Amino acid sequence: MSEEQEIPWPQNYKGVRPTKSKGLRLLANIISVVCHPVFFPLVMAYVIYRLQPAAYAAIKPKDLGMWFISIGVTAVFFPLFSILLMKALGFIDSFKMPTTKDRIIPLMATMIFYFWITHVFNTIPGPPLALKVLLLGNFWGVIVIFMLNIFTKISMHTSIAGGMIGIMLVLLMIGVPNMTIPLVVVIAIAALIGRARVWLGAHERGDIWLGYVVGILVQLGAYLYMK
Repeated sequence: MSEEQEIPWPQNYKGVRPTKSKGLRLLANIISVVCHPVFFPLVMAYVIYRLQPAAYAAIKPKDLGMWFISIGVTAVFFPLFSILLMKALGFIDSFKMPTTKDRIIPLMATMIFYFWITHVFNTIPGPPLALKVLLLGNFWGVIVIFMLNIFTKISMHTSIAGGMIGIMLVLLMIGVPNMTIPLVVVIAIAALIGRARVWLGAHERGDIWLGYVVGILVQLGAYLYMK
């Protein structure tokens, strides 16, 4: 049997066909795990801190540590734990959530956690504008993805890739200096994430691009709302 015959394709298949290269599929799976949407709030919160240290100058190290712990627990640990629990209870068939149906309950749970962490950071004194924009944009992004998920399997991976670009643009608009290299790096990472989803054949091309658009727009929208 030839390599082409090893992967049967239905005649009405509309998605991007995954690569036949085992090496590229392995690389794509690694990228998809490392750049999983669940890690996005904590990773980007740290990136903002590194790119805009002056905005955190008045924050006590103890308070700053508690901020990161709060984001990590609420926006990363709780969603991960919820997905593990849903899989154990049979509410979802796979951790990869390959169908729109599998995503419904995890997205609803994540929406609650993102709402809470956004509310907390909007009520305590001190958080910089960019950090509050990031969290609000994440919350809005989950809402938009949840609604679009009714109609199409939008790529959540490229939505966080677009979110990375969006928050870099926000930092540019705020006036953070020396943003050229970070912006280029983020665009390169975002492109790699999209390519990984193509290699895996996880989405139709339109859903991959839709993810980028949603990710960018929710961050820019959050900035315009909060500035």
